Amino acid sequence: MKKRATRIFLYAIGFLILIVALLLSYVKAMLPNVGNAPEMTVERTPERLERGRYLANHVMVCMDCHSEREYSLFTAPMVPNTEGMGGEVFDQNMGFPGRYVSPNITPAKLENWTDGEIFRAITAGVSKDGRALFPVMPHPYYGQLDEEDIKAVIVYLRSLKRIEHETEASMSDFPMNFILNTIPKKPSLTKIPPKTDRVSYGKYLITAAACNDCHTRQEKGQFIGDAFAGGMEFKFPDGSVLRSANITPHESGIGLWSEEQFIQRFKAYSRSTYTPHQIAPGEFQTIMRWTFYAEMETEDLQAIYAYLKTLKPAANNVVLFSPAN
Repeated sequence: MKKRATRIFLYAIGFLILIVALLLSYVKAMLPNVGNAPEMTVERTPERLERGRYLANHVMVCMDCHSEREYSLFTAPMVPNTEGMGGEVFDQNMGFPGRYVSPNITPAKLENWTDGEIFRAITAGVSKDGRALFPVMPHPYYGQLDEEDIKAVIVYLRSLKRIEHETEASMSDFPMNFILNTIPKKPSLTKIPPKTDRVSYGKYLITAAACNDCHTRQEKGQFIGDAFAGGMEFKFPDGSVLRSANITPHESGIGLWSEEQFIQRFKAYSRSTYTPHQIAPGEFQTIMRWTFYAEMETEDLQAIYAYLKTLKPAANNVVLFSPAN
């Protein structure tokens, strides 16, 4: 009887292992499944070029991650003439489940990509070769934007100066190397709201900027706590920790801020007036893209403020920075 029970137990364990192996094989071999890249050729127009330049540099801020940044200066501004060359690293030291390196997105890398393949990568998170892209590039948000805005970004990327720069391949740790394949989804594109509808237009811009990703706490890729209440931690190599601010309309967030104060918080970092200062080890540093967002149109910042003021106020007094021990 005892031998029979042991045999049944071993069969059950073996069956369970087989099911798990089949499931992992399916996830690895059959996913992601978002369909083929769309057949499209985006017409290059001056209007699309300027819109794409604006989005990629000041709203979606593609150039933030896909260029070189100078971390010895406050706000880590972009190094001139590195637009799109890639190489920014997001690894385990920063709390990521792997080592993710932003690729080169200048024509030196994308010349063999179709417009449809670029479109799919931005909106669904699947590379030209079918690989799933880790959502440090926030494709789940970009997949909610207006098709015309994505096309504008493609036109801008095609216009970038060609930079020959090879970047290392991104690698995920276990089990993210399997989970990653389940993340890409087919886009749910929308139409951009009219600017006269300030709240809806502000929500669209917040989505394009993926503000929720940084301003809501996450643990193991899952959002916890109140949306936009801040507290998300970002670790620096020296052991210091930056936390995102509460941007809900609570007094511990932006509840006491006027629209003018909100706008000036961004405009203070405008290229025409601001010169980033040198940061010594242990001093307060931020990865908030102030120098990128500072050039956002005032009307767009007003819309973002209008939307944020409609959020549920969440009490959360965030300690923005803790130096290394």
